[in-house]
Amino acid sequence: MEYVALTGISDKTIQELRDHILRTLEIRSPHNFFTSLKLDVGDLIYLTTTCAQDITNGTVGVIGRVISHQVVTHRIINGTGIFYEERETMMVRIQLQPVRTARIRKVLSNHIGKVTRVDAEEISFYNAR
Repeated sequence: MEYVALTGISDKTIQELRDHILRTLEIRSPHNFFTSLKLDVGDLIYLTTTCAQDITNGTVGVIGRVISHQVVTHRIINGTGIFYEERETMMVRIQLQPVRTARIRKVLSNHIGKVTRVDAEEISFYNAR
């Protein structure tokens, strides 16, 4: 089945997602930000600890269902008496429900600035290796 993929997610985050502890991710990294902008509530996504450049056939990850999706803007103002600097940053907050463990069969799209897509299959516990 085809999934949108978020890559380079920390080991701890993936483990907490598998254990149903962590549910909300804040996506700030550019390669995942562009991908997560296209998500909708109800979508299934593939998450892996492997970085975007290294994903390949056989890479193992977790499938999650998007429960909530928001784009958030933060405004930061720094200043001294005569100088002020204002910056805005954006992030995507997604709340996930873990579904299953999966393995990539084929990387469909993995280009900078584009949505990362993979074809992945569910891993049964008796078949995991």
